[in-house]
Amino acid sequence: MSSTLRYGIVGTGMMGLEHIRNIALLPDADIVAIADPTPTSLEWARSTLGDRAGNVNVFGSADELARKGGCDAVVVASPNYTHRAVLEPLLATGTAILCEKPLATTMEDAHWIVEQAERREAVFWTGMEYRFMPPAARFIEQLHSGKVGTLRMLSMREHRFPFLPKVGDWNRFSRWTGGTMVEKCCHFFDLMRLIVQSEPVRVYCSGGMDVNHLEERYDGERPDIVDNSFTTVDFANGVRAMLDLCMFAEGAEHQEEMVATGDAARLEVLIPPGDLVYSPRVDWRGPKTPERTHIAVDERALAAGSHHGATYYQHIAFAEAVRGAAPVEVTAEDGLKAVAIGIAAELSAREQRAVEMAEVFASPVR
Repeated sequence: MSSTLRYGIVGTGMMGLEHIRNIALLPDADIVAIADPTPTSLEWARSTLGDRAGNVNVFGSADELARKGGCDAVVVASPNYTHRAVLEPLLATGTAILCEKPLATTMEDAHWIVEQAERREAVFWTGMEYRFMPPAARFIEQLHSGKVGTLRMLSMREHRFPFLPKVGDWNRFSRWTGGTMVEKCCHFFDLMRLIVQSEPVRVYCSGGMDVNHLEERYDGERPDIVDNSFTTVDFANGVRAMLDLCMFAEGAEHQEEMVATGDAARLEVLIPPGDLVYSPRVDWRGPKTPERTHIAVDERALAAGSHHGATYYQHIAFAEAVRGAAPVEVTAEDGLKAVAIGIAAELSAREQRAVEMAEVFASPVR
């Protein structure tokens, strides 16, 4: 491997462009190849690359890039349902891979990817950006240091804008995304596992499509993606976690909020602005004593993406792993387990019942 990491990007839609902008901020990193079957997406990538575009090889498929790209690392940012097919030729090489979330849309494909990733020496990393938002990372660090005592409850909220248009409108249908609880919420289910440090045993989700996309039609078919939900996850160590999702709340001051409550205190993180609020338990008759701390984010990273700087900080960690200087922080197995919780939530919302995680793992074709 040369001193400069040579990157390839498969899938140059919205998220692929975010990766291009963030890799450009890294020292000793060059994008040498891009691949996408859609000419319009390739033009977006050329525009984003700017003066560097002339030095980048352009391919119509992941297979071509795997054979001819000359990459040390490849970022897979193609549509969810394509991940297995896109990864197959890449996994046969010695190239490091960062695969965007969700790892796959079915348990069958996720298991296959994990099995293949475990057979190779090269780095495989699942793109769970939310771990790397600096305020979220500090929140997790403080919880693991015992800041709230013994954690008992974890609450997460994402109130945001609807799904944006994508090439071919693939994100309007659960058969292509895995469903909103897989496509969008796998980030939060991954965070739950990371924070709680236990495995889920049971999921209950109440959700529906009540506001967004109701009048949209694609070849006469109406979208079927959840736009709001409450999801409760019971963990093996007794901690309860809850996710409150609303995708028609563009006016919310905070897009993401996480609150952890233990037997000694409560800690919350608000994104944006990126503040942590620590509230120790006090005599209920006395004054409250909250402490607020702001966690700064590199302004270049904020400007390069829409995940509060997370993509940039994730790429720093990924590059360290590719160089052998640090471990892989988000494995294929982590990606599979986040997908599994999302699949359980989708099933729960459809059938209006609690779903045991053992049921999801026993039926890998869901």
